[in-house]
Amino acid sequence: MLATSIILAAGHGVRMRSAAPKALMRLGGKPLLWHLLKSCREVFERVVVVVGPGMDELARLAAPDPVVVQDERLGTAHAALAAADHFGDGPVAVLYADNPLICPETLRGLAGRLAGARPALAMLAMRPPDPAGYGLIVLDGRPRIVEWADATAAERAGSLCNAGGLSADGRDLRRWLSRVGNDNAKREYYLTDIVALAAEEGARIVPVEGPFEELRGINTRAELAAAEAALQTRLRAAALEGGASLVGPETVFLAADTKLGADATVGPYVVFGPGVEVEAGAEIRPFSHLEGCRIGAGAIVGPFARLRPGAELGEGARVGNFVELKATRLGAGAKANHLSYLGDATIGRAANIGAGTIICNYDGFAKHRTEIGANAFIGSDSVLVAPVSVGEGAFIAAGSVITKDVASDAMAFGRAAQQEKADGAKKFRDRKRKAKGCAGS
Repeated sequence: MLATSIILAAGHGVRMRSAAPKALMRLGGKPLLWHLLKSCREVFERVVVVVGPGMDELARLAAPDPVVVQDERLGTAHAALAAADHFGDGPVAVLYADNPLICPETLRGLAGRLAGARPALAMLAMRPPDPAGYGLIVLDGRPRIVEWADATAAERAGSLCNAGGLSADGRDLRRWLSRVGNDNAKREYYLTDIVALAAEEGARIVPVEGPFEELRGINTRAELAAAEAALQTRLRAAALEGGASLVGPETVFLAADTKLGADATVGPYVVFGPGVEVEAGAEIRPFSHLEGCRIGAGAIVGPFARLRPGAELGEGARVGNFVELKATRLGAGAKANHLSYLGDATIGRAANIGAGTIICNYDGFAKHRTEIGANAFIGSDSVLVAPVSVGEGAFIAAGSVITKDVASDAMAFGRAAQQEKADGAKKFRDRKRKAKGCAGS
C-alpha cells in the first residue's frame, strides 16, 4: 500500500447538462466516483475525496474515507490544496473523479516513479487517437504542458498528452499548490500549473504512460457513452477469461460488479444491473434483465425474464419467459416457468408456480410477504393475496384467489362454482344478431 490519494469530485459537470454532480454519472451501473474509489482503495493507505457544498450523496458514497468540502470552486489546484491537511508523509496522488477507469497497476506506477531524489513530479500521460483538445506534455528543455492550439509543429509531433492525474511527495505538492496563481481568464487556480513551478525548481518530471481507453476523461454525455463502451469491452473480456460463456458478447451489458461463475452461460441481449451474482453452471437466456439478485448453481433464467433486487434462485431453480421476481427466494429446483409476478415471497424447494400466477404483495400502503412451502403446486392463473402462507405439498387449484393460509398437503379452491346453461351460447348469439338486424347471418 502507498501513501495518499486525493480524488477531486467537486465539479458540477455543466457540460453534462445535468443537475447531478458529474461524479455521480453512471458507468457500468455505478457512479464515476465508485470506480476510482475501488482502484484507489487497493493501492493507497489513505483516500480523501474533495466534494462541493451540498454534495451529500457523494460524501455518503465516499464513506468511510474522509471527505473535504471545497466551499468555493476556485479551480482544481484550490480543491487539492483544500485537502492538504491529509497529505501526510510520502507520495500523494491527485486524481480526478471523471477519470474513472484508471487501473490499480497504473496508480502504483504513478506513485512508484517518485523513487529517487526529491523533488520529483510524476504525471499520468496518454496518446489519444486525436490529441487536439488535450494538453501536450513537452519534455524537451524545460518540461511543460502546452495546449494543442498553442503548440508548434514540433511539439504536436510528440502526441504525448496530459491525462490529469499526478503524484509528488506531500511536502513538494503542498509547496507548489500554495504558489499557484490565478492570472487567467477564469481567475481559477489550475492544478496543471504546478508543472511549471516544479520545473522552475529543477524537479525531475516523469510521465507515466497508460492506454487512452484507461485514462480517458469524461466531460460530456458523448464521452460518457464512449467510456461505457470501453468499460463493457473490459468487463466482457474479464468474464470470458474467468470461464463464463457469452454467446453474443457485444450484445451483453454487464455492471461493474457483475460476478459470473465458471461455466455460466449468458445469452444474447442480456442486461445486468448492479449487484448480480451468477454461480457456476447457471444459464441466463436472451433478453433478460437482472439487478441486485443471486442466481444459484445450475439455475436457468429466461428468456425475457426480469429479476429485481432481492431475488434469489436456489440451485437448479427455473425462471421462465415473462416472469418477474422482486425480493423473492425461489428454492432449489423450484420452477416459475411462465407469465408470473412473484414479489416479497419465499418459495420452497421443488415448488411449482403455474403460468399466470401473481402475488399481490402491496395493499396500497405496505408490502406483505408470502410463504410457499416445499413441493407446493400453485395452479395456473392463481392469485395469492399477501400476507398468506401455503404449506408444504399443498395444491392450489387453477384460477384460485387465495386470501387465507393453506395447510400442508391440503388442496385449496378459491373460485366460484362453475355453472352451465343449456343452449346459453346459442341464445346469446341469436339475441345479439337480432339486435344488430342481421338474423340468420
